[in-house]
Amino acid sequence: MNKKALILAASLLAPVFAHAACTDFMQTWVDKLHPGRTLDTTLAVCKQWPANPDLTLAVLPLEQKGNSDDQGTDDLAILVADSTSGSVIARLYEPDAITFDAVRVSAIELDTARYQLKPGNRAFGVRVHYSGSSSANSFGGTSLSLYTIEGQTLHKVVDRLAVSSGSGETNGECDGFYDSTDRTIDIGPISREGYAVLKMSEKSTHTVSKMVSGKCVDKDTSQRKSFDLNYTNGRYAVSKALQWN
Repeated sequence: MNKKALILAASLLAPVFAHAACTDFMQTWVDKLHPGRTLDTTLAVCKQWPANPDLTLAVLPLEQKGNSDDQGTDDLAILVADSTSGSVIARLYEPDAITFDAVRVSAIELDTARYQLKPGNRAFGVRVHYSGSSSANSFGGTSLSLYTIEGQTLHKVVDRLAVSSGSGETNGECDGFYDSTDRTIDIGPISREGYAVLKMSEKSTHTVSKMVSGKCVDKDTSQRKSFDLNYTNGRYAVSKALQWN
């Protein structure tokens, strides 16, 4: 194999090795920080931080006693670790963080977009994706929480902001409706509190589906609005109406 081929092969394998090393640490972290707890391996996630590859981010859902396949509650252990050694640098434990019953947690995702909330301190996100189990009465969405590193702890600055949500009803063939809301974040100017203003854009859509001449036809009505989230009293002010509960 020539030199160029070797370099290409190494570049293709590097992400695989990095991911394997990341996941290999998961059970060790649980055994050390939360001995005796059971890791929910279907939802656990970790990722090397693109903004600082020396650091690895992880979300470890810990099952509570009495959980079943249909319902239960997981605590969350969220941590930042050294990418090479696996040594934990900062962490946060959130009891009763996610609950599932008719609405399931389908996935947890680490969001490493450029959340530069204040100079010299970039946040990372945790997105929790939910989905309903009924096809006739659909329901689902995604929450976003943002965290910054403060010494050896993590500081939650955005708590379960609903960045997408949707619900609707259908007769199983066509006729029905669906309401959805999607929110995006832009980083605004630095406020007097030292944190950037979060500039929110929201789009809400009401879709009505009807059978017309043998075809299922959708009619959308959309509304858009913008608003700001400001940092106050240690975190961004996310109202109950904007939170995923």
